[in-house]
Amino acid sequence: RDSARNSVAIAIVFIMLYLAFRFDLRFAPGVVLACLHDAMVVIGVFVILHKEITLSTIAAILTIVGYSMNDTVVVYDRIRENLGKHRGKPFGEVINMSVSETLSRTILTSGATMLSVLAFFIWGTGVIKDFALAMVIGIVAGTYSSIYVAAPLTEWIDRKMSKRTDMKNRLLVVFEFSTAGD
Repeated sequence: RDSARNSVAIAIVFIMLYLAFRFDLRFAPGVVLACLHDAMVVIGVFVILHKEITLSTIAAILTIVGYSMNDTVVVYDRIRENLGKHRGKPFGEVINMSVSETLSRTILTSGATMLSVLAFFIWGTGVIKDFALAMVIGIVAGTYSSIYVAAPLTEWIDRKMSKRTDMKNRLLVVFEFSTAGD
């Protein structure tokens, strides 16, 4: 149990570092929260169904974290691309446009993956069936979190950072004004 928890935590830390390096610091918390969301949803469903969390379940959770991160990175790539194209538009509008542009790709990819995982769930037995159950739950949660958790959190963080920057600029102007008379 401890090793499983540690492996998920280490994976999420490395994911956050990768995304902070690849994109911008304001994007990393959205992916981490989305990945945590997906892992917690799968674990929560297993707890509700009184299913045993085995090594294959942990493997499925780590797979889901990677799958969700990849899906979120696709959305973030589009956001970054659209930020360059549409410089005058507000960040929230760029996020909305980017999510809309990647929505069909996300649904098609998740749907195709879901078909193969459902086959394992329907005709599989034992450990394979539990792995497939975790993957089915994770694909649904991962698709949801890429669209409705990661992107809105990034927009919220950007709004908070903008307010903080505006406040610093105002304080700087007030400070410069007050010291200009000296």
